[in-house]
Amino acid sequence: MQIDHAMTLLKIEEPEVSAKRITPLLEHALWRLGFRPFYLLAAIFAVVSIPLWIAQYFGWIGMAHVNLFWHMHEMVFGFAIAVIIGFLFTAMRNWTGLWTPRKGHLAALAGLWLAGRLAMLFAPPLLAAVIDLAFLPLAAWPMYRVLQRSGNKRNMFLIVMLALLTIANLSFHAAFNGLIALSPTLAIQAAILLIVTIESLIGARVIPMFTANGAPGTKPIVHMKRDMIALVLMLAASLAWIFGAPAYTTAGCAIAAACAVALRLAGWKPHRTLRIPLLWILHLSYGWIPVGFVLLALAALQVIPASAAFHALTVGSMAGLIIGMMTRTTLGHTGHLLKAGSAELAMYLLIQAGAVARVAASFDLGSLRDTALIVSTLCWAAAFALYVAVYAPYLLRARIDGREG
Repeated sequence: MQIDHAMTLLKIEEPEVSAKRITPLLEHALWRLGFRPFYLLAAIFAVVSIPLWIAQYFGWIGMAHVNLFWHMHEMVFGFAIAVIIGFLFTAMRNWTGLWTPRKGHLAALAGLWLAGRLAMLFAPPLLAAVIDLAFLPLAAWPMYRVLQRSGNKRNMFLIVMLALLTIANLSFHAAFNGLIALSPTLAIQAAILLIVTIESLIGARVIPMFTANGAPGTKPIVHMKRDMIALVLMLAASLAWIFGAPAYTTAGCAIAAACAVALRLAGWKPHRTLRIPLLWILHLSYGWIPVGFVLLALAALQVIPASAAFHALTVGSMAGLIIGMMTRTTLGHTGHLLKAGSAELAMYLLIQAGAVARVAASFDLGSLRDTALIVSTLCWAAAFALYVAVYAPYLLRARIDGREG
């Protein structure tokens, strides 16, 4: 009895208590499906990062790491990638019926993404590169596994696209640190064009379907051959720009791509969605893709700055589709009605107004350029701040219909 009593006293109970404390945290609704933490983190980051960059640009603050390359990198590999990963984790759960990262695994990936953002602000460049580069491969691997296990070969192209984005990110860091003779800007432009390609492919799947379901009586035209032509022309224009093809070759490919994408969009009957914000935001944002490629053609001919084309593709198309899909998927996957109210309408209009202002600011407008930059920043920050204010409670609580996810 004395021995048993002594052994009881020698037991160490702290790990068991720690486990009890940790487990409820990882069971929180935030870690139940990928869109929850990554949408929330991306929106908060959007609210902070662009005003931070503009404050540095105008000399209102002094942060050495907040330079043009930081701004370009973080908008693509910080903000946009977080949303893409959150969306794909959620979509692949639906496509395969298998769980993508959740609970501790999902929390660890979200923590790694956050560590990358802090490293890009405060760590030495090489250390920041190592931390930042780790995220995409570690996020892509579980997606590859669920696609492989389910035999879902149709969506394997997304893993290839994520691998190409990883290469673009690696190229950026190598160029920025002087390890290769490449412009860091070119690496970011390649990443933007890759993301626009992903938008085009996924948009061609979901936008006609959402339109048919959400606008009764509408029959969008989906033409596989036309879609393939649009994809090939977009890739040709992108490759011509990245690899420095002759100006008229790049411009010709870009104009052809713009026409093909615009023709595809027209077949989806965007005019039937004018009274349905959850739909018209997707159509309008998709419409920035042909606009961006027309501007890219003009930039290739040195008629306008390349900044105009890439901000049309990022703020207009990318951010527009992101806010449209973030609101839609959050509503759907938290059990709420797929209906946009005044808050959603404000978000959509703010992003579109910000896109127009930012593209305008790419041109030589004299003193109006600074005003356009500030207006675009305020519109951007207000849109995502509104998303955080309205949607954080949805993301932080369990589904109202009691289902998993």
